[in-house]
Amino acid sequence: MPYPFELHPLPFSYTALSPEISETTLHFHHDKHLQAYVDNLNKALTDCPELQRLSLEELLQTLDQIPEPKRTAIRNNGGGVYNHYLYFACMGGKGGHPCGPLAQAMDRAFGSYEEWKLRMKEAAMGQFGSGYAWLVCGNGGGLSVVKTPNQDCPITQGQWPLLCIDVWEHAYYLDYQNRRADYVDAWFDLIKWDFVQNRYDARG
Repeated sequence: MPYPFELHPLPFSYTALSPEISETTLHFHHDKHLQAYVDNLNKALTDCPELQRLSLEELLQTLDQIPEPKRTAIRNNGGGVYNHYLYFACMGGKGGHPCGPLAQAMDRAFGSYEEWKLRMKEAAMGQFGSGYAWLVCGNGGGLSVVKTPNQDCPITQGQWPLLCIDVWEHAYYLDYQNRRADYVDAWFDLIKWDFVQNRYDARG
């Protein structure tokens, strides 16, 4: 993704995730919230030609090298773009489980798929305020579940994100109000496991 960054369309129709996530929520989440992150990231980079040459991943992986006056804006808005694109891309499935090497890696790391779900939900529910819960792959290929506040991203810490669940209220409030747990439970049935498997394979 080169500068200037653009709002990519959803990888599915606005009704594809219903009833778990409504068309109205997706219009606000993608068309309004994500668009704002894209616009603000471009604005932050307008007068930084040396940073415009970097990909979105490179920007997030080298935050500590970015001048302090720009660092917060790029962390917040660059993370907002990256995190949202991954969040939308990892959804679109209807049930099912991981398989193949990814399933084996999850069994090694967590004991079982059901145990991973418990840890993932714990991370999503335990993130105070806004943020994300993630399934990530470390440099050695091992998997773990982590949570991050706001628009922070594990890629900044050298971890490779495989999937994430957005627990900012705008991701679920129109459909679930304050029932974050119900939203998290519904999200598990939307995971697009072939996409997640491809990201795991790419890391390997």
